[in-house]
Amino acid sequence: MRSEQGFTLLEVLIALGILALALPILLGLRNWDLDLHARANELRTATILAQEKLIATELGMLLPVGETGGEFQPTPLGSQATAEQTNRPPNYRWKQIVSPTPLPIVKEVKIQVLWPRGTTEEMVEVSTYVFSTSSPAL
Repeated sequence: MRSEQGFTLLEVLIALGILALALPILLGLRNWDLDLHARANELRTATILAQEKLIATELGMLLPVGETGGEFQPTPLGSQATAEQTNRPPNYRWKQIVSPTPLPIVKEVKIQVLWPRGTTEEMVEVSTYVFSTSSPAL
């Protein structure tokens, strides 16, 4: 009786076929994971910037009804530069939309932070209601 060890050609071809199917799927999942991680960082940055702008808006005295916008400055007005503020990511923009409400002394404030992502534009929006310090027009 002869004892042969090893794999047959058919077994090797089946194993290579399974490997050929599995590797692209696994690499695609890894790329998808990296993209999700990058998007999570962008969302975190946009949320922090929106919160910063919302606080600055709440501390402001004058809230005219309408829409304003702009780019984020490297250092917020009235504060000292820190490492996070001087190394802000580029391409983040903001919009502030102030709308009247049924109550004349209350206004709705929406802050939108927008940034490009590939061929589309992503957005984070936060909103609050603030008491207006100016008297309403009669």
